[in-house]
Amino acid sequence: MNTVAFIGLGNMGGPMAVNLVKAGYTVKAFDLSQAALSHVVEQGAMQAPSACAAAAAADVVITMLPAGKHVRSLYLGDEQNKGIIDVVADGTLLIDCSTIDAESARFVAEQAKAKGLEFIDAPVSGGTAGAAAGTLTFICGGSDAAFEQAQGVLNVMGANIFHAGGPGAGQVAKICNNMLLSVLMVGTSESIQMGIDHGLDPKVLSEIMKVSSGGNWTLDKYNPCPDVMENVPSSNGYQGGFMVDLMVKDLGLSQEAALLSNSSTPMGALARSLYVNHARQGNGKRDFSSIFEQFNKKG
Repeated sequence: MNTVAFIGLGNMGGPMAVNLVKAGYTVKAFDLSQAALSHVVEQGAMQAPSACAAAAAADVVITMLPAGKHVRSLYLGDEQNKGIIDVVADGTLLIDCSTIDAESARFVAEQAKAKGLEFIDAPVSGGTAGAAAGTLTFICGGSDAAFEQAQGVLNVMGANIFHAGGPGAGQVAKICNNMLLSVLMVGTSESIQMGIDHGLDPKVLSEIMKVSSGGNWTLDKYNPCPDVMENVPSSNGYQGGFMVDLMVKDLGLSQEAALLSNSSTPMGALARSLYVNHARQGNGKRDFSSIFEQFNKKG
């Protein structure tokens, strides 16, 4: 499995593809953005003229796309265009790292299986920093055999590789995680701001909460208050990181999944409403920790 087709070279996909190049894989890359494609080619990847051209000669296909409709279209094709499953060689492993609805992942997996191909949904967690460092978490859904087959390439790009279950399970686990993350970010933001409103130093308050019962990942790794923590988006004008628009998308997926399973998710629903409102105020392209400004009297 020395040749990898990598399709979708954005903020996450680009660094992931570069890590594969550095590990010695032959990477055939494609993206609709020439700038994104050129950056990866400069790092040693080979430019492909199309997604299907990249996939046709690959041992492994990895995709990182915006939504379920893009994944379906790319893998399954349409009346005018062939899909990836129509052009890859027998035995090619298909790995989709997009965060999409579980039903789309299951449907593509079924169509791939009908052609004798293994498909894994493997959404990631860890942000752009994790993508660059090769420390992502991969949350995989697929057969045991496919999961075992994927270990080589996934371990190059990630530090934690989980098998959540069958097709679609990776997507369900990912949106559960991101729903919780959104709730933690909102709660951390309002708590820190309340402390500031009472005259507390946000750095001191954050340290107190980190080692107390309110401790959580946002306090440890991603503090939303500017100038409390170095090298995080809040201390860089909320640039970089994980965009509000993407959090809105993931929270929408979580609520769709909740409806399908009749699950009660009041905190997730509230977090989605807060993030939708935040996006509508022109913050869609900023990091999701910028929700802090919704509680800041100066924001």
